[in-house]
Amino acid sequence: MSNGAHILDRLHATVLSRKGADPNSSYTAKLYSKGSKKIAQKVGEEAVELAIGAVLKDREEIISESADLLYHLCVLWADAGVDPAEIYARLADREGLSGLAEKAARSTK
Repeated sequence: MSNGAHILDRLHATVLSRKGADPNSSYTAKLYSKGSKKIAQKVGEEAVELAIGAVLKDREEIISESADLLYHLCVLWADAGVDPAEIYARLADREGLSGLAEKAARSTK
């Protein structure tokens, strides 16, 4: 497993530990208290901010917003009961496939 996967696993464990915590005790707990809709909204906001950073070719913004997006994705996954290992497995299944072939296979399901 890559170092990146390890940090995502640790982040996932941290955000899971905040479920049910006092919303005044952490930002993550506050997100959970606001519900799935707010969590999904934050994922969208961070994705847009990342896209803007990419268009502007702002390397530091891309790095920062990528980290924000991954954090919010971990919160969304935990909220939805998805473990990062499931994401890794799906990526591994797609590894080596043509993106066009993989997308065509999904559209026939």
